[in-house]
Amino acid sequence: MTSTIKIVRKADDAKQGYDKVFQFLREKLLDGSLRPGDLLLPERELAEHLEVSRPVVREALRALAMIGVVEVRERVGTFVRKPDAAILSDIFAFTLAQDKGVIDDLMQARIAIECQAIRLACKRITPQDLEAVSEALAHIRATIDSPSHGGIADFAFHSAIVRASKSETLIGLYSAMQPLLIKLHRERREVVDVEPDLKAQIIEDHRRIFHALAEKDAESADRQLRDHFSIGDERRYRATIRTALP
Repeated sequence: MTSTIKIVRKADDAKQGYDKVFQFLREKLLDGSLRPGDLLLPERELAEHLEVSRPVVREALRALAMIGVVEVRERVGTFVRKPDAAILSDIFAFTLAQDKGVIDDLMQARIAIECQAIRLACKRITPQDLEAVSEALAHIRATIDSPSHGGIADFAFHSAIVRASKSETLIGLYSAMQPLLIKLHRERREVVDVEPDLKAQIIEDHRRIFHALAEKDAESADRQLRDHFSIGDERRYRATIRTALP
């Protein structure tokens, strides 16, 4: 019994130590005193500063290295780095995949990000950005009969709009949700596949969104995007009811 208590206490101490390291790095990044490329304090000094053991600091830094927050270079030191969006998206996907209600919540987050992104894009879009959205629209037309490829085309279209916003925060959040968003697009396209009359509407919805963006009409772009989302939600709801019927 005593040995078990000691193990539990040791685990608790280690967790508190990890939390101190994570919080220290987070605060330094937020206040701007640490930036990507900067060298962290040596393990010994960091352990003394945070009043934790060196093994705890070492393990915490290894954990941070796994998610791309720092890079540990042997005999050189630990450097701050900008996390790779691909790694963050995997972590995000694993975290949310365990939540049964994730789809509805994800859709609300998607609406919030995209509607703000398209308003910003109407102010900041470049000819190159507009060309990327146009190419994605053409791909939507070409893949309208394929739920799988069409879902990817849909994601590419909406992702191009988010990138055109030039907001690093919105782009980062959207990128982190990428695996789940692609899954969501594919599921919505499967609904379209069983209701062929929707195919023309899907193309028209995206054409209208593109046109409003090209005109740099933020109000119209926001409205067209929200209308597109609401129609998709209604159809998904109807498909769910139809599937549940005996």
